[in-house]
Amino acid sequence: MQQNSTVTEFILLGLTQDPLKQKMVFIIFLVFYMGTVVGNTLIIVTIKFSRTLGGPMYFFLFYLSFADSCFSTSTAPRLIVDALSKKNIISYNECMTQVFALHLFGCMEVFVLIFMAVDRYVAICKPLHYPVIMRRQVCVILIIVAWIGSFLHSTTQIVLALRLPFCGPNLIDHYCCDLQPLLELACMDTHMINLLLVFNSGAICSSSFLILIISYFVILYSLRNHSAEGRKKALSTCTSHIIVVVLSFGPCIFIYARPPTTFSMDKMVTVFFTIGSPFLNPIIYTLRNAEVKNAMKKLWHVKIMTE
Repeated sequence: MQQNSTVTEFILLGLTQDPLKQKMVFIIFLVFYMGTVVGNTLIIVTIKFSRTLGGPMYFFLFYLSFADSCFSTSTAPRLIVDALSKKNIISYNECMTQVFALHLFGCMEVFVLIFMAVDRYVAICKPLHYPVIMRRQVCVILIIVAWIGSFLHSTTQIVLALRLPFCGPNLIDHYCCDLQPLLELACMDTHMINLLLVFNSGAICSSSFLILIISYFVILYSLRNHSAEGRKKALSTCTSHIIVVVLSFGPCIFIYARPPTTFSMDKMVTVFFTIGSPFLNPIIYTLRNAEVKNAMKKLWHVKIMTE
């Protein structure tokens, strides 16, 4: 990466400087990260090998779990390791790589959540056309579009980050590299870059959230014409999706869709956004989805019996 500064490394201040609290951070987030990896891997393996989870919704859930695992991995391991380190140094290139990975998988999660909303809309509002509209070829094309869109978004973030000159302090008051904390260290007027950041990341979060909320309102409104059993099943599925959407997009909008202002709660909001949400998603989808729970029981029961 072409470096536009005299700074070759940064020091991450992390969540706290207190030794006792750092040990607590290590234990708590190690548990969260392991739970995230195990939970999402369990969903990925179950969908991959289960014959009953071949529908479009589970196709997208597969990629949501994959994106969640990678999204959490882009920040959590370093936070855990740095909690026990005396000097949390990250090189310039590693910092830029973290920015790229954070936005690549974060944006992928946004795309997949939108596609899952589209899938539910077609399934509930256009049930007769559902097999044609949401056929496997269409789902594959949508995922390819999601990867391309995510790559373009994260590339834009890197281009903005590489334009920042760093010639002074290299202390990042955060536990990970992202454009907001890096803007505070840049020795230039960052007003225009911050506007581009809000227009890029902020607009993606806000517009996607608005589209998703409107789509789910349309879906819920259309349920009035369904049977009581159909409404119950659709409400259960949509409720899980809405919970995930709120948990994912709330912190995203708070962090990216605002003027250049730093709040004391920024770190904790980012923690929930990058670690808490990927940890909760598999719990929400498995606890509220009978088909996933039954598929898991059958799959792992068969594996235990064959062993």
